[in-house]
Amino acid sequence: MEHFKRDLTIEWGNCDEAGIVFYPNFFHWFDSTYQGLLRSKGLSQRKIRAQFGTVTPLVDVGATFRSPVTYDDVITIAAEIEWVERRMRVNYTVTCGERLVATGFELRAWAQVVGEGRLKGAPIPDEFKAFFN
Repeated sequence: MEHFKRDLTIEWGNCDEAGIVFYPNFFHWFDSTYQGLLRSKGLSQRKIRAQFGTVTPLVDVGATFRSPVTYDDVITIAAEIEWVERRMRVNYTVTCGERLVATGFELRAWAQVVGEGRLKGAPIPDEFKAFFN
């Protein structure tokens, strides 16, 4: 699958007292990038639920921070999906120009909604995977 990329300018409110990006913002940006990836394929969380009767809850996340970014820096976040049985791993690479800023991932389950507040894991259908090939 080709990478999905988006650019983001660091705002003052993204920074901590040291003037660098406060690390939880990366996890928000990862999720926002995943949502952008879905939209680029004509999908959204609502459409996935309506078409497939499923949701994609997070079951694990992580990040490794290599280099700080500060106010007014422009970063690029690239995302790529890796299929892992009943889950999808979304791998992220964050750069500022040629400089590696961070790498991260989200592990998302493919889960059927079986009752109010209840989910059951299910195989990811080829029809969904085809959006990303």
